[in-house]
Amino acid sequence: MIDCRSDTVTRPDQTMREAAFAAEVGDDVYEEDPTVAELESRAADLVGKDAALFVPTGTMGNQVAAFVHTEPGQEVLTDRQSHVVKYELGGLAQHAGVQVRMLDADPRGVPAPEQVAAGYVEEDLHRPGTGLLCLENTHNARGGLAIEADAIAAAAQAAHERGVPVHLDGARVFNAATALDVPVTDLTDPVDSVMFCLSKGLGAPIGSILAGDEAFIERARRARKLFGGGMRQVGVVAGPGLAALDNVDELATDHDLAADLASGLDEIPGLDVEPPETNIVLVDVSETGLDVESFTDRLREHGVLVSPFGPTTVRVTAHRDLEPADVDAVVERVGSALG
Repeated sequence: MIDCRSDTVTRPDQTMREAAFAAEVGDDVYEEDPTVAELESRAADLVGKDAALFVPTGTMGNQVAAFVHTEPGQEVLTDRQSHVVKYELGGLAQHAGVQVRMLDADPRGVPAPEQVAAGYVEEDLHRPGTGLLCLENTHNARGGLAIEADAIAAAAQAAHERGVPVHLDGARVFNAATALDVPVTDLTDPVDSVMFCLSKGLGAPIGSILAGDEAFIERARRARKLFGGGMRQVGVVAGPGLAALDNVDELATDHDLAADLASGLDEIPGLDVEPPETNIVLVDVSETGLDVESFTDRLREHGVLVSPFGPTTVRVTAHRDLEPADVDAVVERVGSALG
């Protein structure tokens, strides 16, 4: 079976397993785990922030950020297709007690400055006001789009001019930096906080990073504890996280594999494939005569796993566990499945 559902399906390599075995550990709730401390310090430096916090998941990182940045009742501005809206179980309302004002951003999923201005609500006797702008890079639901630095900066500036902090859901921000061929700090400098995942393209078995200034991370540490994310001898998973940071330079290989997947699949009659910008390939299957569920079931029978991603769309994701031969096999099996 060739698993292309997500880059979360990667298995920790031998280097990561050895890092887990050899990790020096301590009780991280007491901030005594040296491996976690090293991971947080190195991660903060990578994204150009003063401090960082190791969290179990990207969703927790986003939710902690919203909790810290806002007050209950405030509004969060974000793209209608953003991960925090579509895939986090309404956590912004449940955890932070905030309202979401969804914006119909441009096709790349970035609210324009004028949209931020129009969506902004000033606090008064009747309204709690806007508390946060949340951006996303890469944009998952829009096909792993690598959002340019100037678009991030323009939206962030519009928020900052109104006293609104900005959080970046950067689960795959290193994919974006790789695709755009820019330092990742070009994408993270304009925002107040950023979350990125170690357990997607970078290949770690677990964990994400939330980064920001010292005061923000101090409050985030308390919020993580409140959310049930206080961890003990967690160096055994922070060690693989450190090893994952060494894999940033290998993300270009995943992008190349995605491009090859897209090229091959687009030649199969009935498939309409969006050219990928990073490691995510979106495939419209409406012309095959199959609905998405039937299409994914048929591919499973032929040894390929993909993710349903809309009424007529599936997602095919390249990742570090795939080889060029796997790409060829996927194209061949999909062709056979469609007969």
